Amino acid sequence: MKQITILFLLIVQSTIAQNSLFNQVEAKNIGPTIMSGRVVDLAVNPKNPTEFYVAYATGGLWYTNNNGTSFSPVMDSAETVNCGSVTVDWNSGTIWVGTGEVNASRSSYAGVGVLKSSDKGKTWENLGLKDSHHISRIWVNPSNLNEIVVAAVGHLYTTNKERGIYKSTDGGKTWEQTLFVSEDAGIIDLSVSKNNPKIMFAASWQKDRKAWHFDGDGEKSGIYKSEDGGTSWQLVTTKESGFPANEGVGRIGLAMFNENVIYAVLDNQNKRPKAVSKNKLTTMLSSPGADLMEISNKELNIALKESGFRDKYRAENIKNWVANNNMEPKEVLAVLSDANKALFETEVIGCEVYKSEDGGKSWKKANQNYIDDMFYTYGYYFANISVDETNQNRVYIGGVPLLFSEDGGKTFTAISKENVHADHHVTWVNPENPNHIINGNDGGVNISYDNGAHWIKCNNEALGQLYAVNVDYQENYNVYGGMQDNGVWFGNNEYAHSVAWHQDGKYPYQELIGGDGMQIQIDSRNPNVVFTGYQFGNYYRINQKEGKFDYITPKAPKGEKPYRFNWQTPILLSSHNQDILYMGSNFLHRSMNQGETWEQISGDLTNGAKEGNVAFGTLTTISESKFQFGLLYAGSDDGKILVSKDGGASWQLISGNLPQNLWVSRVAASTHKKERVYATLNGYRNDNFESYAFVSDDFGATWTSISNGLSQAVNVIVEDSTNENILYVGTDNGLFISLDKGITWQDFSNGMPKVAVHDAVIQMKAKELIVGTHGRSIYKMDISKVQELTKDVLAKNLHLFKVNDRTKSDRWGIQNYAWGKPSEPSQTIWFYANADGIVNVSIENESGMVVYTQKVEAKEGLNSFNFDYSMPKNVADNWNKKDKNIKIKSAENKKFYLPVGKFKVTISINKTLESKWFEILNPKK
Repeated sequence: MKQITILFLLIVQSTIAQNSLFNQVEAKNIGPTIMSGRVVDLAVNPKNPTEFYVAYATGGLWYTNNNGTSFSPVMDSAETVNCGSVTVDWNSGTIWVGTGEVNASRSSYAGVGVLKSSDKGKTWENLGLKDSHHISRIWVNPSNLNEIVVAAVGHLYTTNKERGIYKSTDGGKTWEQTLFVSEDAGIIDLSVSKNNPKIMFAASWQKDRKAWHFDGDGEKSGIYKSEDGGTSWQLVTTKESGFPANEGVGRIGLAMFNENVIYAVLDNQNKRPKAVSKNKLTTMLSSPGADLMEISNKELNIALKESGFRDKYRAENIKNWVANNNMEPKEVLAVLSDANKALFETEVIGCEVYKSEDGGKSWKKANQNYIDDMFYTYGYYFANISVDETNQNRVYIGGVPLLFSEDGGKTFTAISKENVHADHHVTWVNPENPNHIINGNDGGVNISYDNGAHWIKCNNEALGQLYAVNVDYQENYNVYGGMQDNGVWFGNNEYAHSVAWHQDGKYPYQELIGGDGMQIQIDSRNPNVVFTGYQFGNYYRINQKEGKFDYITPKAPKGEKPYRFNWQTPILLSSHNQDILYMGSNFLHRSMNQGETWEQISGDLTNGAKEGNVAFGTLTTISESKFQFGLLYAGSDDGKILVSKDGGASWQLISGNLPQNLWVSRVAASTHKKERVYATLNGYRNDNFESYAFVSDDFGATWTSISNGLSQAVNVIVEDSTNENILYVGTDNGLFISLDKGITWQDFSNGMPKVAVHDAVIQMKAKELIVGTHGRSIYKMDISKVQELTKDVLAKNLHLFKVNDRTKSDRWGIQNYAWGKPSEPSQTIWFYANADGIVNVSIENESGMVVYTQKVEAKEGLNSFNFDYSMPKNVADNWNKKDKNIKIKSAENKKFYLPVGKFKVTISINKTLESKWFEILNPKK
């Protein structure tokens, strides 16, 4: 057996952050909160079920001890917030997290192995198994915490050996691989008998995910049993067992009632008998075009899902092809047949429940009928099952809906209601009160006390999984965000987490559109006009004021194959004319009238179609130079970057000297130099997590790498709008900044955990950076002082930034009501220091009298301190004596505030001085 020895335990901390110049530039979370991210696991205190932990796929681990009324993050100091599973020893408070989500989605990020916290999340240590990437279960012997069994799924996109079952008997110092199925089959679930922990069952899962295709089943998928606490294993789902044992076996979920009775939910990708199954999609596409247009989008989407096209097309795509007699339904059928050689003549079996009553020796299918509309063709995303510990006939299974059976899985009813999000991943059943259940889904956490008749929604924190963000340019501007499975929302940039909206029922963020929310463009002349949509290029022009909602996606000319659209289709309003809109399929399209009509301004800019069940061979990013209309760049998911200098009349490939076959995550024309362009490549879909960022100063003819110092795959690069030396980069592990055009990088994520950053944009008037994370919603950062870090400033020992004037108020120091706080003015004063040290601060009036002093412990980089406009009593008394025209009195809060006048702030260190004047003004009458 394979032995892995951990030579050291790492207390996780970021050395990059310690060396950053920006430890006082803090990211402020601005929501949204009520639409949460994907929950992957729960750990509930059985003695006090109001206390539990929630593990989010990309948002970290959160703790509540008030039944979900509020949560606290406990994993933000760890080296990742990507979770697969969580286990808690409630007696000692020890937490183990298996990192890396196991649901095999397009954004199931890898982890760093097994993390352990002995102080309830204050610090974390890494116990190893880093190359497993995705860990589905951790079992710890409650009688001996040194005995740990880990189920590892392994790499998502590539094969590897560090997958299977691992066991440690020394608390994770060393590991033994006790079950290895193959390099393309890991362990997706582990279930252990509570009465006899020697008895364990493990589910293996064979899968093959590529950027263009996902095969989520195989003959190596099956159920194994151990009778010695995970030291040895035996396959129990043989061909004679009654459980399917062939290449159609997909993901399996397990739930033990006792050591003899065990349930398994199966994603069965074998075909239904033809006599039983008449493919819905074939039937729909055999009808006339007018009849097809009358079919509801919901029904058509279900048919597409059942036929394996969930990751390529939506109902709106199909109807757009057929509209205005552009294509006949039978032509659509031919296109889909060509796209998927294994045509959908019969449906897959889908969700099934099996039960063994003899300890896994034999299995019988429990469900009497097909469990339709549960998994469709993506059971790989679900396959989870729970059983009531006191009644083996009460069973819960999670899929698109949450289903419940009280007859041992023979029949099921849906118990997820209108305030419960779809796509269910974990359900905990209270052993003391089986009507009390806690459910984790794609939209967060829900609790029920009457077995699903009514639900409490527990989304209180900012855990949204953003794909894209943007801003408008209203005076008090709005922020827009497209979220995984939660649509597109917008809200004011000053949002702060609060439940005050419960009083009037109006949440500060508003939804624009549902689905998986994608990119957003806002008309700079009229912020009511927004262009946005959802997956696979289904975009709309929305006029909020007029209540218009127009579908604008371009369609191929009659007789030609439909366009291929990426999951996150790129769109762009031209900075030269806001009537001009660009949109990318496998071609680049341009509209001169905001999407009313389109023209194709390129050939196929990709390497062409690739057979598979996931959209591929598509454009992923578009950019236009602000210096020249029609100077365009486009990047694709198969690694191509092209430039056109003539509005699309001709195109030149400019990525030939860059690393090949990587996803082009961003191409961005410089806002400072016409010839300059940036490009980032992403190898996530190859399990390649290296950073790839490049710059060109000759329209892409030659490239220079600017990746050194970055960590993890790069999603976005933003050039500062004011200072051309400053760049911002978002990776799968955080936010970075460069002050020297990418030669060196520093951490720029103070206030943020190590979460994936998918998008970022600068609101130029406000001088704020808006950051869209895939797991912790949206952050805002004041970059006004950052932008002033020019070469001259950085060359100084000390630099004091502008100190703002302030209007005097008679309300300073006054308490507005008995239980409130006094109104107290404050200004944050910023300075730069080129070394650590004590900085002396003094403030003088116009006569040179020192009215305020302070010592500030400065760190190398940007520093700040707060000044509340007050002075000591003795200074106020002395000033009153010297100047009979001044009458400084104690305010209600006993403070003495500076009067109207001019003041000079001076900071000094080691004989270096810097000064700035500011003024306190009379109130306007």
